Amino acid sequence: MELSKNFEPQSIENKWYSHWMNKGYFKSVPDHREPYTIVMPPPNVTGVLHMGHCLNNTIQDILIRRARMQGKNACWVPGTDHASIATEAKVVGMLREKGIAKSSLTRTEFLKYAWEWKEKYGGIILEQLKKMGCSLDWDRTAFTMDDDYYQSVITIFIKLYNDGIIYRGLRMVNWDPVSLTALSDEEVIFKEVDSKLYYVSYPLVDGTGSITVATTRPETIMGDVAICVNPTDERYAAFVGKQVIVPIINRKIPVIADDYVDATFGTGALKITPAHDKNDNEIGRKHQLASLNTLDASGKFTAEALTADLPNETVQSYVGIDRFELRKKIAADIDALGRLQKVEDYKGQVGTSERTGAIIESRLSLQWFMNMKLFIEQNKATLDAILTDDIKLHPSKLKNTYSYWIENIKDWCISRQLWWGQQIPAWYDAEGNFVVAADKEAAAIAYSSQYNKPVPAEGLAQDEDCLDTWFSSWLWPIEVFKGISNPNNNEIDYYYPTTTLVTGQDILFFWVARMVMAGFAFKGTKPFKDVYFTGMVRDNQGRKMSKQLGNSPDLLGLIDQYGADAVRFGIMIASPAGNDILFDENALEQGRNFNNKMWNALKLLQMWKERQATTTNDANIEQNFAIQWFKNRLIEVSNEVNDLLNQFKLSEALKVIYSLIWDDYCSWYLEWVKPGFEQPIDKIVYEQSIAFFGELMQLLHPFMPFVTEEIYHVLATRTTDLMVTTYQTTQAANQTILNEGLLLKNIISGLRDIRNKNQIKPKDSIQLHIQTSDTATYKAIEHILAKQINAAGIYFVNDAVAGTITSVIGKDKFFIETSQPLNVAAQKEALEKELQHLQGFLLSVDKKLSNEKFVANAKPEVLALEQKKKADALAKMSIINESLQSL
Repeated sequence: MELSKNFEPQSIENKWYSHWMNKGYFKSVPDHREPYTIVMPPPNVTGVLHMGHCLNNTIQDILIRRARMQGKNACWVPGTDHASIATEAKVVGMLREKGIAKSSLTRTEFLKYAWEWKEKYGGIILEQLKKMGCSLDWDRTAFTMDDDYYQSVITIFIKLYNDGIIYRGLRMVNWDPVSLTALSDEEVIFKEVDSKLYYVSYPLVDGTGSITVATTRPETIMGDVAICVNPTDERYAAFVGKQVIVPIINRKIPVIADDYVDATFGTGALKITPAHDKNDNEIGRKHQLASLNTLDASGKFTAEALTADLPNETVQSYVGIDRFELRKKIAADIDALGRLQKVEDYKGQVGTSERTGAIIESRLSLQWFMNMKLFIEQNKATLDAILTDDIKLHPSKLKNTYSYWIENIKDWCISRQLWWGQQIPAWYDAEGNFVVAADKEAAAIAYSSQYNKPVPAEGLAQDEDCLDTWFSSWLWPIEVFKGISNPNNNEIDYYYPTTTLVTGQDILFFWVARMVMAGFAFKGTKPFKDVYFTGMVRDNQGRKMSKQLGNSPDLLGLIDQYGADAVRFGIMIASPAGNDILFDENALEQGRNFNNKMWNALKLLQMWKERQATTTNDANIEQNFAIQWFKNRLIEVSNEVNDLLNQFKLSEALKVIYSLIWDDYCSWYLEWVKPGFEQPIDKIVYEQSIAFFGELMQLLHPFMPFVTEEIYHVLATRTTDLMVTTYQTTQAANQTILNEGLLLKNIISGLRDIRNKNQIKPKDSIQLHIQTSDTATYKAIEHILAKQINAAGIYFVNDAVAGTITSVIGKDKFFIETSQPLNVAAQKEALEKELQHLQGFLLSVDKKLSNEKFVANAKPEVLALEQKKKADALAKMSIINESLQSL
């Protein structure tokens, strides 16, 4: 077949993906083989493909394709997460555009719109993953709101409630005033902001003075119930026990003492507002103070809790004003009263909603919680599995972060004031009495039993709230195989625990830790064996990619422009586990160039196909150095790549494969076996070159599946496809041949450089004289060396050859005889320059070897390598000095 000038990915990607799908290569069913299982971190149904998804899913595809080619039963499960907050916000926005307010709908009506939105947009990201070549078992596509999955979440809720782990209580929560829901601590992102510090004076009731408080939140002053100082702060010792007056509202509140107060911050006096700050709430509970809420759910002022202080026209004028506008207004009013002493600029940390970006309010709210300390006490393996490497984290440094979070865990607020999600299975009567049950019928039975009375005539009402999204996704590795809805079925027993999880560090606590908890709690064992953490994809200036900055590229556009393989190459070539990736589009260009390099090699082999020799000498071919060298180089790299992939060093493995193909195969091997102008190529050399290229495509396939499959089939007529071809078993490489190959490359490069410097044209032949103590090695590479440097003859000598260009490569001397006039000054300059370089190198090695700490701590092989470097440098310097003396 005639090949195009360059590799054209668009014409082959759809062809091969459709072919793989039609063949059913991505499907998995339990059998006798070892399973290799990955469950995809389910993207939100609101999602579209971005660079983070590209990195994460490319890594998963590399691992799953490799496992498949190792003969394992590879199962990669796709799916999506319903994403309560994000999806509900999308649906509300869509309804708003239609002129429909959520408040005007019943729950059933709203959920109808939500499901319509999900069906239209929810699978976009999964379809886009096909463009990347992701070999997912699409028949297994799961969704966290599937019927079985939904019921499994409810089952776990009921179990944990009955076990005393889940409880309902009035507690301070993180409140998102935009999405109007509670959030867990992990869903709050702290950011540094420019703020103000307001110094407010509170006069003592007895008229003997005042106490000044520094606050960043004057908008909450109406809810003040005390002023608190440190009991050791002598400045305020006389104030403790007295009362002060809250400006504007004129409420009398006590001055109390507590160790919590930092005497060095601000004025050392703290206003206590239990309804609007978690720490204030703790102090309020400790000192039995009232809790007065002055902000409603949307962050606007409300006077409902202040009836005892009304009528107050000023206070009433604040009703309905947003908290940030209120801050300015109250500050101005306090200033008008002469109670605002000063205002300072202040940089502080504020919590923001992970989903909406809104500044979080601490709010006293009746919510559902999980007692996490008790839960972990009952499932101690949650921490032990990580610390003992029963579950291995890559990079392992995250073990400390994980253990710190587990050891300092707080109760998890699992209820959300949303409609899209698993509705909490709690059922209430009009007085607020409740039972927890799977459905209305079970609730009625439980109610009658628990309260010893019949269900009220009006019935029981189900809790309006739904569960935190993470409360469903922590069951993901179990329930995608129906491990809760259909316990101990054939699939959960075969595929669980899964093999590898690939995810981002940012959800270590949101998801990874919780899946570990769920695995041990509900299956009695770990959910996965290894966790590979990707870094964050940043632009080449180190900034996080975002739509706001305009630095996030259109991934599908990049695939259209460069091809999926080039994009996969570009994102993987610089992505070591756990480290952030500086994305540069030049890496995609490098990937495209790599495709074209392999395509050109393919075209060269196609050209040789018609020029094969009709007869061959098998004995001579067997000794062909180029073939033996590359055979062993391929063995060496295959072993190295296997070791790197076993250590999850995917980026390093790709670099090694890239160098093997680009440098060793294309630049060296094909040049060494290339026949002369219009000369035939030996049949066995040609066939071996084809075989090598096929093995290279097999090695590269998990990283770049499309180009490798295409080249594999163009190379030869195949009865099977590359993606299901098992790896060849490797053996030990012949180090002698590898050393000879390395020597040959170094000599060719060195002598070509000398020819260029001395302006000896490529077409001009030379005579090469070699002074060496190892002529046997050179005999093996002599023929290739002569062809590569255009040497009419190669001779071995014991002494310097007069009238030649002298060079030192490694431990040997080379004398180039040419018909051109000899430039002794240039030779001398080149040798002196090389000597100067070696002297500097020797100094750096000596510095290491004279460092007692380095010598004491270095591994024996590292120390031996440094000593060899020194010996080699000294030997070469000696040869150069001899050469300089002979000039």
